[in-house]
Amino acid sequence: MINPEVQVSQSLKLIARNEHIKSYIQQSNELYPLLLQAAKRFVTGENRQDGIVTAKELISRGYFISLEYIGENTTELEECRKAKNEFLNLIEEMGSLCMKQTVSLDLSHIGLSVDSETAYIHLLEIVKKAQLYGITLMISMEESSKTNDILDIYKKTTEQYPNVGITIQAHLFRSNNDIKELIHYPGKIRLVKGAYQESCDIAMSRSKELNNHYLKLVKQLIDANHPVSIATHDEILIQEMIHRQYLNHPNVEMEMLYGVRPDLLRDLQNKGYNCKVYLLYGKEWYLYLCHRIAEYPENLYSVLTDMINPSLTERSKSY
Repeated sequence: MINPEVQVSQSLKLIARNEHIKSYIQQSNELYPLLLQAAKRFVTGENRQDGIVTAKELISRGYFISLEYIGENTTELEECRKAKNEFLNLIEEMGSLCMKQTVSLDLSHIGLSVDSETAYIHLLEIVKKAQLYGITLMISMEESSKTNDILDIYKKTTEQYPNVGITIQAHLFRSNNDIKELIHYPGKIRLVKGAYQESCDIAMSRSKELNNHYLKLVKQLIDANHPVSIATHDEILIQEMIHRQYLNHPNVEMEMLYGVRPDLLRDLQNKGYNCKVYLLYGKEWYLYLCHRIAEYPENLYSVLTDMINPSLTERSKSY
């Protein structure tokens, strides 16, 4: 029998990519504000200023931040250009405020779903401006069908601009070999478990095997003295890395999504570890909200609470 939580997770991932449902919600005067209130647990808001204000607050509390204008799988060239320009404006504003932090993006948001060359040209423009302001750019990883293109673009870019990093998904069997090659490039590597549904011949499911593989990849990066962002909310995994003293290395930081286990990240920061909060803003929050519930179905309870009693949302994000 299939685990009910797995069924919920799979269904939500399908709903998240259903354009008809998304369009219906966006045009609904009743549903849209309700779900937006729920999304605000995990997204700073719909506008750049929302992201900037939250970022400044967290920086003042001693956290590093990674800020992203949310979006992916953009298939219209003009929309890709608009996304690219928004990232340029974000970097300009962060630079004017001397926020030498990180900006994250999906290559499919700025052109990869059109063609690789468009994504590469747009990325070069963004990373060049980021370098001017001492800002790091972090490329997110997407479905495995895009992995080769994403890595190729990253490698070409980081040869010219060392201020760009790459995300690797531990659940893919290929990641061990990818990291062996990527440690010879200067960019920071953000290591995630992997949120996309992939076939069992190329990826591991959430399991003890995956946790062991994650630990192996972290050790591989630490042994190479390579900058790494450990991006996980798995408390058992984190405690094991503390036991192994992985978080004591100066090139290592802990990264968690905004609104997810702020209590745990606060505790890690109090222990003296480098801690980063991954922030997002923008109108494409619907897909992101679905994924947060799909990854941890118990978040559904929080979403319902936020819709009924919005005042609890801010109280729950205590960093």
